[in-house]
Formats: sequence, C-alpha cells, structure tokens
Amino acid sequence: MSISVLLVEDDIDLAATVVDYFEFEDIHCDHAANGVQGLALIEANPYQVVILDLNLPRMDGLSVCQKVRANSNDTPILMLTARDTLRDKMAGFDAGTDDYLVKPFEIEELLMRVKALSTRRSGQVSSLTVGQLALQLKEKTASFNHKALKLTPITFKLLEKLMREAEKPVSRLALMQAVWGDDQPDSNSLKVHIHHLRKQLERVEADISVATETGFGFSLKQG
Repeated sequence: MSISVLLVEDDIDLAATVVDYFEFEDIHCDHAANGVQGLALIEANPYQVVILDLNLPRMDGLSVCQKVRANSNDTPILMLTARDTLRDKMAGFDAGTDDYLVKPFEIEELLMRVKALSTRRSGQVSSLTVGQLALQLKEKTASFNHKALKLTPITFKLLEKLMREAEKPVSRLALMQAVWGDDQPDSNSLKVHIHHLRKQLERVEADISVATETGFGFSLKQG
C-alpha cells in the first residue's frame, strides 16, 4: 500500500530529487514550495507524513507546524533544517514536530524515518475537536459546547479513538485494541462503555452521536 506524503521545501532541486526517489519506493509525494501553499495542502488532504523545511518563504516551518497542531491535526511531521543546535531542535519540538533531520542528509535516512512515522499518528496534539465536541488529551477531559462530559478512563479512550477517525467507521477490534491493547475483555464490555458514552453525549444535548456500523463497529456522526 502506497504512503502519501507532502514535502514542503523551497529548494526545487532537492524537492525534485526527493519526489523522484520516493515515487520509485512507491511513496506518493506532493510538493509545496512555500509555507502558505503547504498549509493549504495539509488542510485539504489526509497525508500520512508531512516533511517540512524550517526556512520557507511566505510562512516559516515553525509557524506552519504550530497552525497544523492548533487545528488538532495529528499527522506526523518531520522537520528539515540546516540548523543543528539544541535550541533550534527544541523550538521544532515545541512547535509540534515529531522528528528532526539536519541538512545535508542521506535520502535513505529520510526514507527510513518517513516509513517509521507513517505507521503512527503524532503524539504532539494536545486536543481534538469535532464540531463543538472538544477533548483535552493532557488533562483527560471532554466537553461539548463547554459542558463537561463525565467519562471513565475507558470511555475517554473510546471517544479519543472515535474522534481521531471522525465520520469514518472504526471496527470493534480497533476500538478494543485502542482501549485494552492485547489484554481484551469480552465484547459485552465494549457495548457497556459505548452505552455510557452515548448517555453522556445525550446528557449535554450534543448534536454528535455514536452510530452503530452494522456488522463492523461504530462511528462518530454529526447532526
């Protein structure tokens, strides 16, 4: 299965080299030459990884990264930069990047890091939002239109998984893996916690509900 990547890089020669190499490795790679164009593409497309140069025209890489995270986008971001000081790296991680590669670099190393990042979502997002439903990941709190939901740790994890996949069906197996890992209880436990989550959404009169996807699992629906 091909990986979908966005490269935001103003060095056209470097970008062409990376795009050509990635396509040979069965990685689809879009390219943006400035930060504004890059941000627009990130907001419009479900990339698995974003490769983001630090020094970009129109909007620098740190600002792009901050805006992506402010929008609760958990796409992994790999920052490219010619700066290799600890202060520069810390600034990148503070902005929400997941990995860091200093120029010049070996393209094989870039490929290796992209493949590793493509298998997960970013841990740099601190909140998730779907409509007026908000989840604060660090504080472990949830609310709808500023009304708090009373969630157990398990229903919190269920809601987090459903919000990360908002509007898309999530299988029962994927939900149970997200909550319990390999130490899974019987399927009735999942039903009980889904019921509790639904009741909490009803209590705060949310226009978002947990829909049953017959024979598959559940999804978060608006309206």
